[in-house]
Amino acid sequence: MKKRSIAFALPFLLLACNNEGKDSVEKADSANEAKMDSNSTTSQTLQTDEASSSFLVDAADGGLTEVRMGELGQQKATNTSVKNFATMMIHDHTGANDKVKSLAAQRNVTLPDAPAANNQKNVEDLAKKTGKDFDKTFMDAMVKDHEKAVDLFKSASSKSNDADVKAFADNTLPKLQMHLDSAKAIRKMLK
Repeated sequence: MKKRSIAFALPFLLLACNNEGKDSVEKADSANEAKMDSNSTTSQTLQTDEASSSFLVDAADGGLTEVRMGELGQQKATNTSVKNFATMMIHDHTGANDKVKSLAAQRNVTLPDAPAANNQKNVEDLAKKTGKDFDKTFMDAMVKDHEKAVDLFKSASSKSNDADVKAFADNTLPKLQMHLDSAKAIRKMLK
């Protein structure tokens, strides 16, 4: 029994040692790879494919980033449309994040607890902006981020073998497309 529990724990111990210096998304990816390698599931855990697991991690990262940027937008935006868009980001992405967390928990997928280092840097850079410069930079970031999100969700919709993950991607795509269209319209208005 002891040999088996040591063998089971070894990948997770190695994972902990190999995670130093990694950002939150890299840590989540490493944890998920170790879980897939060890096939550590319980009877209450749903199996999922690697593409779905990766999608959930990336969706969580993007969602966390949008909420953080939305909070900045609520605090710093000078334009009412930008401020309203920021409020919508917090509301809609918090809801999507909750669904991602639920899907991940059911599948024993580890999610990042903070945005990836590059996304966190973008948030920090945005925080340094003020006035109209903030509004323009915020909306530029919202267009860029939502273009990536739409691509991510389209890819998950076509590549996921997990029916629930695919359904989530399919159901969320129209809202993300609406966010993208709104962000483009607001950005155009600011020019």
